[in-house]
Amino acid sequence: MEKVNVGVIGCGKISGIYLQSQKVFKILNITACADLIEERAAARAEEYGIPKACRPEELLADPDIQIVVNLTIPAAHAEVNMAALEAGKHVYVEKPLGINREEGRRVLEAAAAKNLRVGGAPDTFLGAGLQTCRKLIDEGAIGEPVAATAFMLCRGHESWHPDPEFYYKPGGGPMFDMGPYYLTALISLMGPVRRVTASTRITFPERTITSQPKYGQVIKVDVPTHVAGILDFASGAVGTIVTSFDVWGGNVPRIEVYGTEGTLSVPDPNTFGGPVRLRPAGRQGEWQDIPLAFNYDKNSRGLGVADMAHAIKSGRPHRASGELTYHVLDIMVALHEAAEAERHVYLTSSCRRPAPFPTGLPLGVLDD
Repeated sequence: MEKVNVGVIGCGKISGIYLQSQKVFKILNITACADLIEERAAARAEEYGIPKACRPEELLADPDIQIVVNLTIPAAHAEVNMAALEAGKHVYVEKPLGINREEGRRVLEAAAAKNLRVGGAPDTFLGAGLQTCRKLIDEGAIGEPVAATAFMLCRGHESWHPDPEFYYKPGGGPMFDMGPYYLTALISLMGPVRRVTASTRITFPERTITSQPKYGQVIKVDVPTHVAGILDFASGAVGTIVTSFDVWGGNVPRIEVYGTEGTLSVPDPNTFGGPVRLRPAGRQGEWQDIPLAFNYDKNSRGLGVADMAHAIKSGRPHRASGELTYHVLDIMVALHEAAEAERHVYLTSSCRRPAPFPTGLPLGVLDD
């Protein structure tokens, strides 16, 4: 298999799982990693056997690198994306695509002008759990989807993350941080959204860090930390989504999809596996555990990058596309706008449902 050369910019907490992805996906050849803190890049390179550790500008200047994986903080996503495109590289970015629509549009327009690809996280919808759910819906197991609910409830990240301030600044908050997992899953299962409305609040205007190394530092909160939204899908289905950093705990489903012929319990969209549970019509209280029908039930971040690499070689559309990531960004911005304006906001974007994976593909292979 002819490999695609990849460089990773941003060597923070999440980079490890990406840097080891080439062990599963043989099409990926990660040749360099870069960070503004050169010692951090060097440590990651040594840990994962990456040939070169360098600064970002050096990585971008490498003519052999074809895809840049952008794992920087959200506020830097658009800048690094644009730099990669200007350097003639395809780019795959951690969520979100940008912190506003203007950043997202600028990236997609630059890519189109240069005939380059943009991809973006999350790629969890390509995992075994959500792909099994997609297969069930496409086969009519719950009939026509009528509605869906999605809940992400937690108390925030300052108790465990080593540098949590960015979660409470523009591009952060529970919707921008965790919403992409839930929205991408819902779009994959039910298609694009046409309009939204929402209510939001900031419950705690200041947060105190209780993790190391910044224990005791106080964060000023600049974004809503509880977001309750309504999603009207283009199909006519209605979705409810709640994301919160203000809740100590809850006893609610991650995602459920309600159809004319049954209900589907969808696994945590921040993971790749199950459980998947189905309750067909007419079976009051009887849930069926559905076996997973696909690979990638463990943490497989990098799956979206590998799919994009295969697509570059074959010419087909890649699944975790810029079109999809921009639609998710548009929804998140619109939810905040709707709450502020106390009205519905109609989406300016749409996207195709990403193609499902075929069944029976060997591990590490993403094309028939």
